[in-house]
Amino acid sequence: VNMSSSQESVLPSYETDDSQASKLIRKSKESPFVPVGMAGLIAVVSYGLYKLKHRGSTKMSVHLIHMRVAAQGFVVGAMTCGVLYSMYREYLAKPKE
Repeated sequence: VNMSSSQESVLPSYETDDSQASKLIRKSKESPFVPVGMAGLIAVVSYGLYKLKHRGSTKMSVHLIHMRVAAQGFVVGAMTCGVLYSMYREYLAKPKE
């Protein structure tokens, strides 16, 4: 059976114009704390990897737990700031009707 190009595809069509970079830019315009959280997570992980060599007598597991808690704390803080910012935009900065 030969399928001609005039027949419609059975598979759903997806938008291919949106690249990952344009989605990230659009998302960061909608909620500016997403890139802040991502940058903080990358910074904490980078710092943890750097300090891995210079941890002294600290056990590896304790070092990894500290880095996990620091990364989670930064991301949760950024998410909290983002929620507060969106609540401010939604309820306080919106002009009264």
